Amino acid sequence: MKKQQIIIFGAGEIAELADFYLTHDSEIEVVGFTVDGSYIKKTEFCGRPVVPFERISEHFPPEHFGIFVAISYAKINAVRAEKVAVARAKGYQLVSYLSSRATVFPGFEPKENCFILEDNTIQPFAGIGANVTLWSGNHIGHHSIIEDDVFLASQVVVSGGVRIGQGSFVGVNVTIRDHVTIGKKCVLGAGALVLEDQPDFSVVAPRGTERSPVPSTRLRNL
Repeated sequence: MKKQQIIIFGAGEIAELADFYLTHDSEIEVVGFTVDGSYIKKTEFCGRPVVPFERISEHFPPEHFGIFVAISYAKINAVRAEKVAVARAKGYQLVSYLSSRATVFPGFEPKENCFILEDNTIQPFAGIGANVTLWSGNHIGHHSIIEDDVFLASQVVVSGGVRIGQGSFVGVNVTIRDHVTIGKKCVLGAGALVLEDQPDFSVVAPRGTERSPVPSTRLRNL
């Protein structure tokens, strides 16, 4: 069976990762890359052509090629959401990646432009919106809802019945208690323990571990 051919929007580290995952763990073939013309630094990336997004249909018409937008959580996911909307308006089918090493259950189907990496566990009755990135190693509890345009970093624990609002960013090792609601475009910093609802645009940023004034050379037992 012929693989579906797609273009990746992006030419950075996330685009390189998306190319690797899609090439080695999907039935999708990446045939090129695209970025806004003003950001093109070279005409080839990962051995494939890079074309201006403004002229993508001239090189890769939407009747024959899909697209995946491989962009980070810049501007609280707004940049990625904007490019998804433009690609959709141009007539492109937006594809998703679901790792073969993720744990999902019957009835789960990723929506458009999702990037779900290895070791994610998505329990029954959980819902994942469109344009959601789940980096590796997250737990998404039963009956939880992750709305569109959300980015979860690694090792996040989303307990049962949680709702994470559109456009939010959740940092590494965040834990969200059951039945907590996170508003839209919230930022939960690394290591946050969230025990109560958070309104739209909240920032939860726990302090990092302080550095000891004692240098490592004075530690007797190391």
